[in-house]
Amino acid sequence: MTILIIEDDEPIAQFVGRGLEAEGYLTETASSGTQGLLLATNAEYELLLLDLMLPDLSGQEVCRQLRLQDITTPILVLSAMDSLEDKIECLGLGADDYLTKPFAFNELIARIQALLRRSQGYKEEAIELVVADLTLNRETREIHRAGRLIELTPKEYSLLEYFMSAPGRVFSRSKILDQVWGYNADPLTNVVDVYIRNLRRKLDEGFSVSLIKTVRGFGYKLVDNELPAK
Repeated sequence: MTILIIEDDEPIAQFVGRGLEAEGYLTETASSGTQGLLLATNAEYELLLLDLMLPDLSGQEVCRQLRLQDITTPILVLSAMDSLEDKIECLGLGADDYLTKPFAFNELIARIQALLRRSQGYKEEAIELVVADLTLNRETREIHRAGRLIELTPKEYSLLEYFMSAPGRVFSRSKILDQVWGYNADPLTNVVDVYIRNLRRKLDEGFSVSLIKTVRGFGYKLVDNELPAK
């Protein structure tokens, strides 16, 4: 699981990041509101830790813009602003929880775990996933593109299912390793690139449109809006 830390105070960001990684989470850090908004919009995270007093774009504005874009990733605000009005404002903008600085790290972990349980509990798995002309049936484990059956290995199936669960979202290599191969996978391995290449070959053979796109500097995404008009 990857948590995005949006925090301009480097010592705090490093402290929180090291602590979360010791608990088994992957972390990424943004040092400004603009950078945090860009990452949260273009990549997939399980949870956002959001400071309010950021140098360019306030945490309140980051929260507001994410919710306006229908991004439902849980947001836990970490801020030295401790007034009741500040808390009410952030919760009203769409934040899920608010923890004031300084805080006990075990309380932070407890709140993160509670938010993750809550968000995961809301997700109901569909039996069939459909993206563009691609369908995946979770009961039969069959994949079809434009009606043609595509044979995949178990790991290729898991990788495709992961992409199809969030079409259009960008997944980093580390995120894919964490979710498809497990947390203990070697972060320096090129296994993701190898499997992406094999998956593209099987999905795209005989078709003019490639469904898995490389997003330079970020990772990969499955597109659902690039089929030619009929």
